[in-house]
Parts: sequence; C-alpha cells; structure tokens
Amino acid sequence: MKAVLICVQNVSAESIDIAKTRYQRGKVAFENGQYREAVENLEKASALLSSNSRLAGEIDIWLVTAYEAAGRSDDAIALCERLKRHPHLETSKQARRVLYILKAPKLQRPSEWMTEIPDLGALSDNDQKVRVTVKPSQPAKPQKRAEPEFVDLSQVNTRDNRFIWVALIAVGLTVSYLVWLSL
Repeated sequence: MKAVLICVQNVSAESIDIAKTRYQRGKVAFENGQYREAVENLEKASALLSSNSRLAGEIDIWLVTAYEAAGRSDDAIALCERLKRHPHLETSKQARRVLYILKAPKLQRPSEWMTEIPDLGALSDNDQKVRVTVKPSQPAKPQKRAEPEFVDLSQVNTRDNRFIWVALIAVGLTVSYLVWLSL
C-alpha cells in the first residue's frame, strides 16, 4: 500500500514539475507574441494539475489572456466564467476583472487612427534585399553671421510701468513678514 502511495506522489511531483515547465514556456511564448504556442503550452500545463489548485488557477488566467490574444474570445470568456468559481480567492477575483474587460463593448476606431503593417512574410528573397545608394556629400557652405539688429530708441516705450512698483512692494512686504516671523 505504501509503495503505491509513494509512486502516486512521485508521479504527482513529476506532473507538477512538467506543468511548471510548460507554464514557463507558455509565458515566454506569450510575451514573444507566439500566441498559438502559448495556448498549447498553457493548456498542457493546466491539464496536468488539479483544477482547484492555486497554480492551476494562475495558469488558467494566463490561458484566458492567451486565448484572447490568439483570437479565441469565446474560449477565453468560457474559461473566465469557470474561473469565477475557483476556490482560490485571488484567482476568482482576477477572473471577474478579466471577464468584465472581455465582455466590454468594442469601440469602433476610425481608419485614420490605424497604421497598416505590411506582411513581410509574403516577400520573396529578392525583394527583401535593400539596396542603398550613397550620394557623395556636398561640402557645407559657410553660413553668414546674422548681423545685430539695431533698435530705434525713439520707438521704445519709456513710460512709467506701475506693475514694477506693485511687484517690488509685494516682494518687500513678503520679505519683511518672513523676517518678522523668524524673530
């Protein structure tokens, strides 16, 4: 009986290690934009664990995000609905938050806001080679120095500006108040 129990625990420990490895591979694939590979690794990792464990919940939250990124919104929503009832509190909270985002209405964006990225995979090898032609540079022309502009002093307004006096009085009062406070 003990031998069977030890064997089951070893298989369980091995499956947890394999699940953790798949989980890490899935996260790396997701962060590199390889969403199909991320979904594959995360699904395999999730299948190896008990669905009620904390690690399985964490993997499933990543799987929801990978489903959405891979264009499988229905699968993401279905998994989120299931994760709302997960026994681990943090997983169920995250599932509710993500589900709220997934079910939010999609906003229409004007085409002017979007940038079209061409598919470079469709190019042949000859088209991918870029040829650069370099023109000999022209010697730089010396720039003329700007001559100082003369100001006609008869046009300058020399009338008394009352703002300067108001500002000086305000500064003087502020300084004298601060000196009085420091005593």
